Amino acid sequence: MANKESTFKNMVLTLFLVTLVASTTLGFIYELTREPIAEARMRARNTAIRQVVPEFTNQPNNESYKVPVEGDSLQVYPAKQDGNLVGLAVSSFTEQGYSGRIRIMVGFNADGTINNISVLEHAETPGLGDKIEKAKSDWSTQFNGKNPDNFDLQVQKDGGDVDAITAATISSRAYCDAVQKAYKAFQKGGLK
Repeated sequence: MANKESTFKNMVLTLFLVTLVASTTLGFIYELTREPIAEARMRARNTAIRQVVPEFTNQPNNESYKVPVEGDSLQVYPAKQDGNLVGLAVSSFTEQGYSGRIRIMVGFNADGTINNISVLEHAETPGLGDKIEKAKSDWSTQFNGKNPDNFDLQVQKDGGDVDAITAATISSRAYCDAVQKAYKAFQKGGLK
């Protein structure tokens, strides 16, 4: 085997080839997985919409629109039964979770009452903050049937009407913040 001399030129060439192979491989894998990931997200969103609004016959994804709220925008999905609006699903979020972002889907009836809420994504502490999920506890059901016009979306420690999760007040406050943002989008977006 020939003995290659370790020169600056050889090292730069080797580094360039390794970088080229790695970036090409990453690009190929990204292109290969991009569409399945987008389809999986679409299915999860459709499932969440079905869970939070009354029964509908339209395609809420095709009729969705954005509503500006607090310097950002939230996606609103109108649910219709035979052309009549029966509710709105609002995809909301907050950055105030104990472990960062919490994304939820909030369903409102046409009169503004909360029909149901589904957690889409979070990284809250297992056994404490993760009780915002329906699979972990029934804590989030206290919002169902409440109209934020006469139900203060703050935890009781802060003077509101929401009973916080024991030992997870930060997660409870964050959840309330995301629901409040969704309600603002409901109010601003109107019933289309």
